[in-house]
Amino acid sequence: MGFFPPQLIFEKEGVYLHTNAKRSNQDTTIPGFIRIVERNAIKKNTWLINHVFDGEGGEEDTNFDPGYEPDWAVISAVKKDREHVPVKESGAVYISSLWWSFSLPLSELYSIRRTRFSLGRNFLVLTSRGGDPLPPLHFHRGGTRELFRALQRYIILDQSPVDGRLFLAYPHDSGALSRSFDKLQLLDNGGSDLVSRFIHDPYATTFGGFSKVTNFFKDALRPPESPIHSRTAQDPNVPPQSDEEPGFELITCVREGQLGPRPDVTRGQPLDKWECFLDPEGRVKNPEKVKELVFRGGITPALRKEVWKFLLGFYPWNSTVKEREDILRVKTDEYFRMKVQWKSVSEEQEMRNSLLRGYRSLIERDVSRTDRHNTFFSGDDNPGLTLLHDVLMTYCMYNFDLGYVQGMSDLLSPLLFVTQNEVESFWCLTGFMELVHQNFEESQEAMKEQLHQLSNLLRALDPELCHFLDSQDSGSLCFCFRWLLIWFKREFSFEDILILWEVLWTRLPCNNFHLLIACSILESQRGELIGSNHDFNTILKHINELTMKLDLQTVLREAEGIYLQLIQCKELPPEVQQVLGVCVPSSSEEGSPDSQSSETQRLLGQPHAAAASSHSACGPTYP
Repeated sequence: MGFFPPQLIFEKEGVYLHTNAKRSNQDTTIPGFIRIVERNAIKKNTWLINHVFDGEGGEEDTNFDPGYEPDWAVISAVKKDREHVPVKESGAVYISSLWWSFSLPLSELYSIRRTRFSLGRNFLVLTSRGGDPLPPLHFHRGGTRELFRALQRYIILDQSPVDGRLFLAYPHDSGALSRSFDKLQLLDNGGSDLVSRFIHDPYATTFGGFSKVTNFFKDALRPPESPIHSRTAQDPNVPPQSDEEPGFELITCVREGQLGPRPDVTRGQPLDKWECFLDPEGRVKNPEKVKELVFRGGITPALRKEVWKFLLGFYPWNSTVKEREDILRVKTDEYFRMKVQWKSVSEEQEMRNSLLRGYRSLIERDVSRTDRHNTFFSGDDNPGLTLLHDVLMTYCMYNFDLGYVQGMSDLLSPLLFVTQNEVESFWCLTGFMELVHQNFEESQEAMKEQLHQLSNLLRALDPELCHFLDSQDSGSLCFCFRWLLIWFKREFSFEDILILWEVLWTRLPCNNFHLLIACSILESQRGELIGSNHDFNTILKHINELTMKLDLQTVLREAEGIYLQLIQCKELPPEVQQVLGVCVPSSSEEGSPDSQSSETQRLLGQPHAAAASSHSACGPTYP
């Protein structure tokens, strides 16, 4: 025979299935077991999750004390006699009126959501890939963590970046938990796969493949809604549930006309002199002036190699020539000690070190496709590729907790191109990563926060554009993910990126100037977007197709103009003030000389004595 008896993998009792999570009584709550079962066949094994009616369950013990805080546990009373629930069969989901149970192959599981309905109880809601939500489950005795751990032996459950209560399910063979977030080589396999990867992991998916956008995107960003917890046109009086957390809070919008006109901004010439900024011992006499010039016009190619090392913290601004020679010697020794660590690992040792082996594999794959159009990295057996590989491997020794994540090769290649030096490019990379390392952390919290901040900026700046994006399910600004992750590396030419990054490294006029760059780009597209027939998919496609079509100097001028326009607003929302690094001064500060010496006011051309403003700089300001 081709089949063998099923094997019980996991079982948890005290799991109550609620046929009506908004109304709890003896007729709507069904006691039972949640189980994971392996069904064996000669050619294929299938794993099922099912809820089995506990005929002896009786009433729920309202005095049960598990001795610890149950996972989302709320106690209720349930009796044996229950109303009849009709049989429902949908796809691979079966709900039986006889046994009050369902059975779902794990391959058909789309998502698991933690949710709370009007009863105040916490539930798990499983949804099939057909879009059918199963009845909510309440774990009376706890055990959700054990269930998740058991499920993860057979499938991948990963938290959605846009909803912390939603866990999306993937088969293990999808590679969805690749440590590098790299699934680009799979993007040619179909639109639905692209969508699930984007929602699970925007890191990899945003690096390419957006040109293959399909209607699956909208469905994946807004998972199939359960009629149990969604508001519908037929039930407009049902209030929104407390667990339905929006991706981004609605901030107080600036009223029309409050922003005032946007100042005209002019760009300057690149920094083309260096020696005049050094004292006789080699110290930089006026670092703030240097930063101002770099912010205003960038750096000439001949000076980049030297100035970048100051901007990225390899050399302190107040170091002498002799001190810099000592620093270079010490840092060179430190670098090669770390390089020897991975170089000396034998193949046999590496076979027992899956983490290092994984880093090496990811680096080798990414190096082979990073900036190959640039002559420094083009062709086979190029020494530039070897340096790129070695620096990234050494960074894994420097920061083994983070290791290597896709996108880091994009950050390194311009550094290596400019410095033409293995050691210097490595230490410049560590300085760059100090600014952006949180972008690459697995929790993605920093990326979600930046998208939140960008949403706040845009809502204060252009409510009409925000309203349009919201109406097209694009208010999350997920299409900006790649921009922020690797600081627009894929949006501008290689030469423009050298200028943009050195401007951003000055941290002027604020730490979040990269968000203002994003605002500038989005505003430049408002005419194309508003009033058009764009929907979610075509907005995503349009934004992706801006790559290499943007004029950097125009974007920089508009971004700075946006900053100046916003900080002049007298009623700027606190959330926006925080993003811009400005705050309302206390009464004790308003009359102080420091509060009236704002460099921002100098930039605006206002007299020093008239610089009293409703905001004073709390973060980096113009030099």
